[in-house]
Amino acid sequence: MNGNPADGRFGAVSRRGLLRGATALGTAALLPLGSGRAAAQPKQGGTLRLAMAHGSSTDSYDPAMLENAFAQLFATARNGYMTEIAADGSLTGDIAESWEASPDARVWTFKLREGVTFHSGKPVTAEDVIASLDYHRGEESTSAAKPIVAPIVEIAADGPGTVVVTLESGNADFPFVISDYHLPILPATDGRIDPLSPDGCGGYVVESYEPGVRASMTRNPNYWKLPDRAHFDAVELLTIIDAAARQNALITGEVDVIDQVDVNTVHLLQRAPGVQILSTTGTQHFTFAMDTRAAPFSDNNVRLALKYAIDRQELLDKVLNGYGALGNDQPVGPSDRFFADLPQRAYDPDKAKFHLKEAGLDTLQVPLSAADAAFPGAVDAAVLYSEQAAAAGITIDVIREPNDGYWSNVWMVKPFVAVYWSGRPTADWMFSTAYAAGVAWNDTFWDNERFNQLLNEARSELDEVKRAEMYREMQLLVRDDGGVVIPMFASYVMGLSDAIGHPEQVSANWTLDGFRAVERWWFA
Repeated sequence: MNGNPADGRFGAVSRRGLLRGATALGTAALLPLGSGRAAAQPKQGGTLRLAMAHGSSTDSYDPAMLENAFAQLFATARNGYMTEIAADGSLTGDIAESWEASPDARVWTFKLREGVTFHSGKPVTAEDVIASLDYHRGEESTSAAKPIVAPIVEIAADGPGTVVVTLESGNADFPFVISDYHLPILPATDGRIDPLSPDGCGGYVVESYEPGVRASMTRNPNYWKLPDRAHFDAVELLTIIDAAARQNALITGEVDVIDQVDVNTVHLLQRAPGVQILSTTGTQHFTFAMDTRAAPFSDNNVRLALKYAIDRQELLDKVLNGYGALGNDQPVGPSDRFFADLPQRAYDPDKAKFHLKEAGLDTLQVPLSAADAAFPGAVDAAVLYSEQAAAAGITIDVIREPNDGYWSNVWMVKPFVAVYWSGRPTADWMFSTAYAAGVAWNDTFWDNERFNQLLNEARSELDEVKRAEMYREMQLLVRDDGGVVIPMFASYVMGLSDAIGHPEQVSANWTLDGFRAVERWWFA
């Protein structure tokens, strides 16, 4: 999904196309290794056994509390959503067949697809959509999706098949926002949903569920996407936290697919007969965040010195074993349609020294807090960074923090820390979450007036070419003035049996084909 405003690609997406749900995100980076069956034709049959590195005994059906990838994929398998991010990054209709915006992108009208039913047989109507979204709204809501739906000021039905959503201000990405896995459409009774009900309108019907252990499902015979989706007769999801046990289960044929392959041992898995490795690089990235309010990080020349003092390629090679892409101090990944292909910042100790001098310094000594709770290999990455920065006269004192409590006691508390970000499906979503002035997760406490102005303007701009220009400037501002060092984007690395077929292109917005593997893949 590479591209920039100058290459002409964004012009292919018309304003009319955006309004009617034909927005394109680009092409996901796909790195299939081994003897994959991506080109095979789909066919129905068989039981998929999928082992994941996630799952907790505290998990439930509640869409407001989907705290790990097992719960998120399980929700996606059994539920339907208003919209869906396709494998190529474009936005397609799911329960919503089409949508249209007012000229200021503030009022969105969604036409619902006819003939969609819940597993219980109840037709999906506007009442269900309104109740499902309202569940996450309001002062009493404790939903993780509450910030996503907070801009909604009114949801109304215009007949049983039309929903009109009014926002507090324009948002050209709103149809992308409601594709979030927390926002399935569930059956409503008297204007309310039962969040603990397994009844959904997705491709698979729940047969049994033991949180933290397994979930069993069978194909929904009335799924509206058949025969193009939901190819497996049944799906069994398993929680296997230990990486070695998970990989051994794939090698011995106990399971057909695993997620989170250990990149340190992936070469061993590659040599196993009957196994293929699938890797996608999307929005997931690792960072070193500086508190721009605190000296010496309040001086942008110090920030630039630290950005030039890191060898990104070495970190990519040694920490990720090459399973990823170079970062460029901008959080919008190559899978985003507004990714700006800026000149790559290279390791340059001389430029780092130059910026130190501009800051009035000959040398620099700073602490860097890290723990593997931040991201796998974070401590090793910090040590490598320290060794690289020494050539620029910068001493980085690596502080190995406890894994326990890292996100409450270190992140956004200490001045220079290692951080993991899963990323977000759109540039606005990522910037609004972590870079806008004053937002809760702005972990660099950065406040740039021009950036904030552009962020607000771009959000309601429906012209894709103009938006691309704005987001390019915003990425430049973050790269050259922001307080974050982003050395690498990390791939999702999965192991598959050779018996598994999948499309040539799989989604990179989340692991396992954007959590859609259970309905997009098949036995070849």
